[in-house]
Amino acid sequence: MLALEEAGQPYVKAHHRARLGQQINRSSKSIEFKHMNISAVLAEIGEPIIRGYRPMANYQAAILDAIERRLTTQSPLWVPSVSGQLAEPAMPFLEPAPPLQPPRERPAILERFVAKFDAGARDFRNRQLGKAGEEMVFHFERQRLLDENRPDLARKVRWVAEEDGDGAGYDILSFDRDGGERLVEVKTTRGNQTTPFFLTRNEHALSEERTDAFKLMRLYAFARDPRMFELTPPLGEAVRLSTHTYQARFS
Repeated sequence: MLALEEAGQPYVKAHHRARLGQQINRSSKSIEFKHMNISAVLAEIGEPIIRGYRPMANYQAAILDAIERRLTTQSPLWVPSVSGQLAEPAMPFLEPAPPLQPPRERPAILERFVAKFDAGARDFRNRQLGKAGEEMVFHFERQRLLDENRPDLARKVRWVAEEDGDGAGYDILSFDRDGGERLVEVKTTRGNQTTPFFLTRNEHALSEERTDAFKLMRLYAFARDPRMFELTPPLGEAVRLSTHTYQARFS
């Protein structure tokens, strides 16, 4: 169902539940509830969920084992396509950033599961996903300036990470309507609005040095309905920052 949904193909959930019910001798309501349990676990690790099956968290621990087997033995259902050219894609929907929530404790078994399928680490390693997100934001920034009657600035927008490589601390050089620089770092995920992400030391340092210009664009739900929000420094007021790795040296 998820593969069909992400491919834009129609399907009927009730038909799927009926076929599954014949195989496992469970009621449609029971199967619907179990799918909602699956959604709750997938949301914890930043994986897309099936629309209409909202997360229901009161699940049994056995479901974690089943989901872990599925994720470790089968390849991902969706891989983003990158055009290789700067063709005009659909523009993502820009919305307000989510509010910072109080920290919450997870059961130990769920904490282990989330750590194993670290959404931030997965998205950080997925260069194809990151490149696709950067390309989308590059076009978004150009179109925004065109809509603001600044075609002169739109022509100056640069995809720095693609043209010069990583290391600048941002991906897109853009501008505001008055010509001020916007140093846009793009973070992309297939997951939901609050899926964690990685911020490099270089990116964090730039956000503190160029508080006037640094912008972090968080692009999410990239597989089917891309949406994004913008974070501005100080980032520690918008997200909870924590040290994730350590460098080991001999001198």
